[in-house]
Amino acid sequence: MRYDLNLLPVFVALMEERSVTRAALRLGITQPALSNALNRLRDTLQDPLFIRERYGIKPTQFAEEIAPVIAETLATLDGVLAGRQHFDPATATRQFNIAANSYVEIVLMPSIIARLRQLAPGVKMSLIPFGYDLAETGVISGTTDMVLGRIVEPPDNLIIQHLMDDGLACVVRADHPDIDRSMSREQYEALRHVNIQPPGRLRAGLFQVLDRQGLRRELAISVTHFLAVPEIIAVTDYCATLPRLICNQIAKDSRLKVVEAPVDLGTFPVEIAWHVRYRNDPAHRWFRQLLVETAAELSGAS
Repeated sequence: MRYDLNLLPVFVALMEERSVTRAALRLGITQPALSNALNRLRDTLQDPLFIRERYGIKPTQFAEEIAPVIAETLATLDGVLAGRQHFDPATATRQFNIAANSYVEIVLMPSIIARLRQLAPGVKMSLIPFGYDLAETGVISGTTDMVLGRIVEPPDNLIIQHLMDDGLACVVRADHPDIDRSMSREQYEALRHVNIQPPGRLRAGLFQVLDRQGLRRELAISVTHFLAVPEIIAVTDYCATLPRLICNQIAKDSRLKVVEAPVDLGTFPVEIAWHVRYRNDPAHRWFRQLLVETAAELSGAS
């Protein structure tokens, strides 16, 4: 039997998006074109594949069964073809679709963008949020190039590489009436705190570290992004416990100052994960190395 390989990415997009509209947008085609492709898939595979529901589409049992086979087929084919390609960053025109948490967006991305502008001006990036669910990012199927952040319980088809470690420190306003250059455990526990609740495991990790150290926090407010913290700290007597590299950026604001936490809060990892299909992709390898070098510089690694 002859198969149209162009239909396989359509199947993957529909499986992950569970919506004809979103799948068409992701593939950059019209909805009629996607519907035509789906009809051809149905004829080829002799199964409805997807059933309409009130809020989208649901895969049939057969679609669920063949989804891993199709994903693996695409991964194998991509790996073979990628190994035959040549990548010249100075002349390349490629876009990397990256899932990144808010920490990575603030700490890593400015330096990455600056390097791309210098070394690979035709290479672009498109970022999507990464919280906890790897499946939502598209990295498991390989439709997203990579995910950056803290990777927990990855499936077997992802390759994980450690990029760097970061620690934690505290930020208060520069003229805080109670905090000078250091902070005692008693002072930390007496302060009211700004809590950052980005999606993902960093949130849970900080709570666990404080609990292990027996360190209490009285929360005054919870926010969803690191960028909200400086303005809140600048006009209050609150304290925020943040990643050290973010503290280094905040320290440039004369209204604020960084002080050490009263106890050692340890470190947390920053990692990169990508689908096995990109193992031998020259462009992907080059970009991964760029990330490794940038992270080493930022973390002070030799």
